[in-house]
Amino acid sequence: MKKLSIIVPIYNEEKNVILIHKALSEVAKQLVNYDFEFIFVNDGSKDNSWETIKQEALNDKRIVAIDFSRNFGKEFALTAGVQNCTGDAAIFLDADLQHPPALIPEFVKKWERGAEVVAGIRKTTKKKTLIKDAGSRLFYALMRRFSRNVLTRNSTDFKLIDRKVINELVRFTEHNRLFRGLIEWMGFKTETIEFVAPERVNGVATYSLRKLFSLAINSLTSFSLFPLKLAGYLGVLITLVSFVLLCVMIVFKFVLHSLIFSSISYVIVTNTFVLGVVLMALGIMALYIGQIHAEVIGRPLYVIREKIAK
Repeated sequence: MKKLSIIVPIYNEEKNVILIHKALSEVAKQLVNYDFEFIFVNDGSKDNSWETIKQEALNDKRIVAIDFSRNFGKEFALTAGVQNCTGDAAIFLDADLQHPPALIPEFVKKWERGAEVVAGIRKTTKKKTLIKDAGSRLFYALMRRFSRNVLTRNSTDFKLIDRKVINELVRFTEHNRLFRGLIEWMGFKTETIEFVAPERVNGVATYSLRKLFSLAINSLTSFSLFPLKLAGYLGVLITLVSFVLLCVMIVFKFVLHSLIFSSISYVIVTNTFVLGVVLMALGIMALYIGQIHAEVIGRPLYVIREKIAK
């Protein structure tokens, strides 16, 4: 029989581990023609998530439990799941049940019909904050406008990928990664399934606004050269504005013989603009240099403290 690997990143989800395991077990009962492995990756949780996972693993030989030495982030938890899965296809979903496990049979049907990637598209989220909704819209607008890889709007990590996609995905080594972006970048045949994300069952969202902003910056610099080019565009703009300003100054001083603005005021304003552009350019280049540094030093993507597999 074919085998499905269900990959679930865990961070402070001790109250949801049992619920997601139960939900996945119910799905496995529906798909009787498939073998299953449930890969729970504990991303340095500060609560009792790991102990709960180990307890569940004692009663279910299908569970593969991986414990990170610290919190490395969701992207690397998904990476660890992919690198340790043995299935003919892998399915990613969150532990908070906002990615409905009941939809997994639909994902599998589309895969059976030839899809190499089946992507979950979030239609809406109950009780989604205005700030996060506006930030999400801005992020996808920027990625569509300036990225070399156009991300599908409202795409999520709720995905099924075929073994051929898994084999290619494990070859990626970059540290600044957006998992869904890498999958779309590869260009495999993709089908989509829309869903409404229910409210989180227990706990609070672990992705703060700061983490979401950091993820957006890393994603934009990973898939787009626009921020780097922006410094050049601003330099051209400031040069043109400075040239026009200089022409106006010459007209006022030598043609109209007007002293409305002193020469020193123009120098100060011009220098301030130029200094701002230089500092902005340095900041943008620092983002890319930081990414180059992370790749060159070649540290492992994550560190596993313990792994349980039967």
